[in-house]
Amino acid sequence: MKNRIQKWLNLTLIAFLAVFIFVPAHADSSTPTTAEQQQKIDELTKQIAQMQQEEATLKAKLKIATAPTPVATPIPPLSSPSMNGPLASQSPIQLDTGLPFISTIAKEIPFVSGLDQIDFNGVFSAIAIAQNNAVSGDKTTRVDMSNAQIIAQKPDGIVQFYLQGGAYSIPDLGAAYVTSGRANSLLWGPLPVAYLKIAPTSNFSIEGGNLPTLIGAEYTFTFQNTNVERGLLWNQEPAISRGVQANYTLGPLAGSLSWNNGFYGSEYTWLSGLLAWTINPTNTLALVGGGNLGFTKDNTFAAPNTLNNSDLVNLIYTYNNSPLMIQPYFQWTYVPHNSEIGVFQSTSTLGGAIVASYALPWNWSIGGRFEYIGQTGSTGSGAANLLYGPGSQAMSFTITPTYQYKKFFARPEVSFVQTVDNTGGDTFGAQGRNPNQIRGLIETGFLF
Repeated sequence: MKNRIQKWLNLTLIAFLAVFIFVPAHADSSTPTTAEQQQKIDELTKQIAQMQQEEATLKAKLKIATAPTPVATPIPPLSSPSMNGPLASQSPIQLDTGLPFISTIAKEIPFVSGLDQIDFNGVFSAIAIAQNNAVSGDKTTRVDMSNAQIIAQKPDGIVQFYLQGGAYSIPDLGAAYVTSGRANSLLWGPLPVAYLKIAPTSNFSIEGGNLPTLIGAEYTFTFQNTNVERGLLWNQEPAISRGVQANYTLGPLAGSLSWNNGFYGSEYTWLSGLLAWTINPTNTLALVGGGNLGFTKDNTFAAPNTLNNSDLVNLIYTYNNSPLMIQPYFQWTYVPHNSEIGVFQSTSTLGGAIVASYALPWNWSIGGRFEYIGQTGSTGSGAANLLYGPGSQAMSFTITPTYQYKKFFARPEVSFVQTVDNTGGDTFGAQGRNPNQIRGLIETGFLF
């Protein structure tokens, strides 16, 4: 019996071990299988990826919504027309004319592309003048339009152009005021400056047409200069000439050479040139010269035959470091003996001037000019009358405060001219016998 019990116990133990070893254990039905766990992980990963994408999208929208509104970068003012301060040019108005033939031509000639992209500027101004000892033909007081000009240009690319047209007047020290109604017919017409320019490289160009003169330190029109009126030295210089001009720059050196008609005469016999040295950003030195290599007999208001047969030399130094600009310069002119135009003795002038301006607070600046000029010869010597009679001398002083706020400007001005050793009948007043003149004026308008 005991052996039988022992035998059954052994068989039971062997059966239990067999079941434990060879039969797979069954997990609890509530525990997920490995496949189910992997599926759950995949679903969670997908949800996380979707949430991350939504987060990135929301952050991008938030960045756009909170970003500051971009401010358009203003177009810088163009270098033409030249401005001697203190008035500042405005950014140009850019216009795409959309001329279809330009695009057509550009397909065959690529360097003409962009000719339909034009920059516009303009100036409109009025002037009021009061003076004593008005010269014969002038008035003691007057009101006039000093500028109503539009400027259109293409200042870049291989083919460029510049057009400046409209009405203008010429207030000139020691001379009768040239009204805007007379200037077009007496001087350079309704399109005084107009030229085509070819610039194949960044340091060489050639241009032709009605060109601003290379000679002198003052420009032609009122808004371009420190003072409203042109000076006594300017009276001896050409202002606008028709011809061709080549320009070249090499480092700090810049040179120009022009073949033209001088004082806008009928003969193309003038040669003028300029060599400028930019010493550093604030200092420039320029040597300028020009003269008639032939002979011009015609005598017009724009081109008096004595001046149009002259030679001129300038030495100009410019210091420009805001708020101060100062520009001293010297000028020598020479008219050779020529009995055909009544010059029976060679005549010359020698003069000097200082032009300066200083920027003040609250959009104000103040400019001034001092000049002295004298000419050779004596009464009865046969010398040309280039000033106030042979052997005469003159000096002038001009002061011009300027206010400019954006496009608007206003410039009151006072000037004084004194003559010495003058010839009776060649100075001021209705009879030309007053030795001096005081002039007050105000010019106001808009640059746009």
